[in-house]
Amino acid sequence: MDMPQSQEAQQIKRLALIASDTERAQEAFQELVQTNDWVPQDEADALVVLGGDGFMLQTLHAMLDTNRIIPAYGMNLGTIGFLMNRYRNGKTLAKRVAKARALRIAPITMQAVTKDGSRHAMRAINEVSLLRETRQTAKIEVSVDDRVRIKELVCDGVLLATPAGSTAYNLSANGPILPLDSELLALTPISAFRPRRWGGAILPDRSAVTFRVLEPEKRPVSAVADQKELRDIAEVALKIDRDTELTLLFDPGHALDERIVAEQFVV
Repeated sequence: MDMPQSQEAQQIKRLALIASDTERAQEAFQELVQTNDWVPQDEADALVVLGGDGFMLQTLHAMLDTNRIIPAYGMNLGTIGFLMNRYRNGKTLAKRVAKARALRIAPITMQAVTKDGSRHAMRAINEVSLLRETRQTAKIEVSVDDRVRIKELVCDGVLLATPAGSTAYNLSANGPILPLDSELLALTPISAFRPRRWGGAILPDRSAVTFRVLEPEKRPVSAVADQKELRDIAEVALKIDRDTELTLLFDPGHALDERIVAEQFVV
C-alpha cells in the first residue's frame, strides 16, 4: 500500500545506521557514520540499511522477531537492490529520508502441520515454498479460499510470493513480477509435471491459500518461509498478515516501476 510522501517520512527525526558485512557496505558505513548524527536502533524513528536485498530481508525479519518495527530506508551496495535506493554519501541523507515515499509491505503468515501432527507458525516477507525432499516428485493439493483448485499438482514444488518476493525465487521459477503496491500474490509451480499447462496464478492478497501434501510418507515435502525450513510437511495454510506491516522508504522519482517493467523484458 502506497502512502503519501509527507505523512510518515517527515515525522522521522532520529536515524540509526546498519550495514551488511560485505566490504563495500562496511566502507560506506565508515563514511556515513562520520557525516550524520546517529542513534541506537532501539531509539530510532527509522533505520538506514546499507547492503543488498538479502540484507534488507534479514533486517526486516529481525524487526518482526523483536516486534519493534520502524521504517527502513535502504541504500544498495549489493547486486540487484530491488528493495533499495541508490547509494549516495554525504550529509544530505537525512533530507532524503525526510522526503522519501513510504510503501508498506505485509508478510505471509504460515501455519504448518507436520506428519507427526505438530503445529508451527512462521512468517515470510518474500515467499513460502514447498519443495520435495527426495527423488520422488511431490504431489500437492492446492486450495484457494477453501475451494480446491488443483486436486493433484505433481511437481518439484510450489510457492506463494508477495510483491516484494516476486523478483526472487518466484522469478527464477518463471513466476510473474508484481509491483510492490499491487496488493497481489503470485502462486507459482516449480517444475510442474502435471497439470502440464498450468503456469500458476495471480491472486488478490486477501486470498487464503492451503497446500495439502498427498502421500507424505512416500513423497516427503519441506516448507521454506524465506530462509527458514520445516521438514516433513502435511499441510500449510497461508495468508497475508496486515497486523504486522513493514514500511520501506523510497526516494521520490525512484525508478522502481521502470525496473519492474525492464525485468520482464530481460532475455
